Amino acid sequence: MKTVFVMIKCELGRTYDVAAHLADEIPEVRSVYSTSGNYDLLAQFQLGADQEIGRFITQEVQTTPGVKDTYTIIGLNAFTEDSVGTGPDPI
Repeated sequence: MKTVFVMIKCELGRTYDVAAHLADEIPEVRSVYSTSGNYDLLAQFQLGADQEIGRFITQEVQTTPGVKDTYTIIGLNAFTEDSVGTGPDPI
């Protein structure tokens, strides 16, 4: 599994529409937060090992109506309790 965080800029007045679309229509979404600053939303996605990150972002996230710009962060290791099972397999 791959964890990907995407910061999203929305068209003016579209933030809640974009958040609802991500939460309701994209099965890989784990959480969507509104944020302050340069971006309007922060979304966390959990992708399968066979899914290409770039293709997923360009075809699923960036094509969401109301999305203006994205910035992608790839999660490497999880260190928190609620992420058990999403990181590498224990040895």
